[in-house]
Amino acid sequence: MFAIFKKELRSYFLNAIGYVYVGVFLAISGLLCCYTTLVARTYDTSTYFSLIIISFIILIPLLTMKLFSEEKKLRTEQLLLTAPVSIWGMVFGKFLAAFTLFVSGVLVSCINFFPLAAYHNAEGISDAYDKAVGPVFSIIISSTVGIILIGAAFIAIGLFISSLTENQLAAAIITVAIILGMLLLNMVNNYIENTTVKFIINWVCFMSRFSNFSYGLLDPAALVYYLSIAGVFLLLTVRVYDKRRWG
Repeated sequence: MFAIFKKELRSYFLNAIGYVYVGVFLAISGLLCCYTTLVARTYDTSTYFSLIIISFIILIPLLTMKLFSEEKKLRTEQLLLTAPVSIWGMVFGKFLAAFTLFVSGVLVSCINFFPLAAYHNAEGISDAYDKAVGPVFSIIISSTVGIILIGAAFIAIGLFISSLTENQLAAAIITVAIILGMLLLNMVNNYIENTTVKFIINWVCFMSRFSNFSYGLLDPAALVYYLSIAGVFLLLTVRVYDKRRWG
């Protein structure tokens, strides 16, 4: 598993996808943080984190589209299947490589909050409460944990989609569509009147489960939910390759 992890992580920076992903992610996060806090003259970071999650629609497929699709295209898939590593090890190694790059980008982007801390009690803060309290770092930390969990779930989904096709563009487009659909559920729910349907959509909605993190709360139920989604799609990917190994 560790050999596959190293190979995948190295490959991100051999074909420039890793550099593109990190560059785009840091540029987007920097601009969003600047315009939603400093320019808006507020310490409220909820808009920033919500927009970062929306950016995953494009960013996550960049990480996942090649993971298995490239193996099929280069005809190296059989080498993986006959390698002395379990299917779980192969799948988790690839997942871990994408997740490591993702988390690295998120953690580096936390530098954006240092100017926000230095801005405390500065002139021009529009909200008196904001000016008195300053940035609430418990909210920043919990929201960061929340977007990492959401990222893990989306990466697992993208990994599964990549295992179904050898076309990287198709894998990316399908992953974009699925992530977009999951994020739009919260908006759709506002127009549904049936309480049962509304409850079910709210229960599966990624954004509604993120709300507690945006209030500074580490929600155990949401944590289990996001990890369960990641686990289910990793298991589905394993099943795909189980069938191919023995089929």
